[in-house]
Parts: sequence; C-alpha cells; structure tokens
Amino acid sequence: MKIFINGKYYDKADAQISVFDHGLLYGDGVFEGIRIYNGKAFKLREHIERLYQSAKAILLDIPMTKGGMENAVMDAVKINKKENGYIRLMATRGEGLLGIDPSTCKRATIIIIVADIQVYPEKYYKNGIEIVTASSRRIPSDCLDPRIKSLNYLNNIMAKIEARQANCLEAVMLNREGFVAECTGDNIFIVRNDELLTPASNQGALDGITMGTVIEMANSLKIKTHKTSLTRYDLYSADECFLTGTGAEIIPVIKIDGRVIGDGRIGAITRRLIKGFKELVMWHELKY
Repeated sequence: MKIFINGKYYDKADAQISVFDHGLLYGDGVFEGIRIYNGKAFKLREHIERLYQSAKAILLDIPMTKGGMENAVMDAVKINKKENGYIRLMATRGEGLLGIDPSTCKRATIIIIVADIQVYPEKYYKNGIEIVTASSRRIPSDCLDPRIKSLNYLNNIMAKIEARQANCLEAVMLNREGFVAECTGDNIFIVRNDELLTPASNQGALDGITMGTVIEMANSLKIKTHKTSLTRYDLYSADECFLTGTGAEIIPVIKIDGRVIGDGRIGAITRRLIKGFKELVMWHELKY
C-alpha cells in the first residue's frame, strides 16, 4: 500500500503526520469516501466538488486545484493497482500550535489512502438488515451544516456503538426536533405509495453522492422522489426501506426497532433501484 501525503508516497508503516496536525488534535478537516470499480474512481468529479465545497465552508484552503486533486486520486489508484476498493481522501487544517486557533496552521495536509472496501456480507443484500434508532442525536443543522463532510464523526460513532450493542449493523439518527436525519454512515430512504422519500439536508442529512445517484435513477424510472421531513412513524409504516452510501451502495432494511417493514421482504422498487445501480456501475466501467 502506497499512501499519498502532501505530494509524496509512503509505505503504510512509514505514513505519518505531525501530532500537532489540527486534523488529529481537533478533527479540523474534511474528507470524502470514494468507491473504486474496475480500477476507476466512481463519481470522482462529484466527490472532488463536494470536498472543495466542504473546505470552503470551513475556510480551509486546499493547496491544489480541483483538476490537480482529481489527477492525484487517479494516480493513487493506479500506483496501488487497486481494481475494486475504497479511497479515503482527506484535507486537514495542517500542522499548527496547541490551541484551537487555526491561524497557526500554515498549510493544509492532503492525504489519499487507497485500500480494500469493507462491505456488508452478501446475505444482507439478499435478505435485508435490521436497524435501530439511536439515542445519540444528530448535531443540529444550525450548529454545523450536515453538508460539510467533517473529519469529526464522534456523534456518528456513538450512534454506531448503540447499533452494535443492539446487535445491528446500523442505527437511525434523529435530529434535535425528533425528525429522522440519517444513519451513522448512510442516507435512509422509504417507499410509501410508490413514492420515494428521504430526509432533506435541513433535517440533518448529508447530501450523499449515492443518495443523489439513486434519486437520478428513480426519476429516470418515473418514480416520484421527495426530500422531506420524516418521523419514526413514517419509517415504521413504510412499504419499503433502504440505505444508501459509498460503501453500502443500496442495502434493504426489513426491520426497524423491532417493527417489520412492509411484508418483511425486499420491495419491488428497492429491487429495481439495486438493479439499476449495478447497471450504472457497469456502464461506468465500460465508459472508461
């Protein structure tokens, strides 16, 4: 494994950053998780664009052009000879002094890790998963806009711990008002009356790249989609439910907080979207 740090490549054992990097000290930075299919980064341009938008929102100057960053990611995939895997792209505030003042950080740290992808076991894509509602609430949108993909994931980690304690793989996170925001690492969708519903970003949901891809697919299939407000009642009474994310892709949900969703089997719309996503990935491979 060769890891990119500020323009140079290092073996995994030698890849290091300063203990005074504000990304380590305070979670001060932004990141993207990008999927690799057949040696190509999926939706790379969209991920790069979101990285720079997140950086701009927190006044973090990335010392590379978007084109340069895109080339760096593609080169890292080639150097690591990874056909199918995962890219973690990070931009931290960089090395500075102890104390939260970011003005002491003179240059951002850029890190690109190309590794294997940790996916859900295949049986869950065939049979669906069970999830629970976490007591850990999503950070309010008026405190930190969820569209900023920040390095500080402690909020999500606490909810993930709750999921594991309940013997589940994922947990639903609510916002301060009790509306559904997202899961610990994925966006959440429900199907009701043949329409697709997902929480809007002002409810605490990240504008996921896979989420956007699913909405585009749904529109092409003439399935109406809405970004809206959802409660736990909406989840419990849904006809279908599924999660979306870079790692998860599209994974069906068959039970939430002990309530069976629909008839407990993967629904027709979910199946159509899973099939469409697989075809899209194949098209992506052929395109390049």
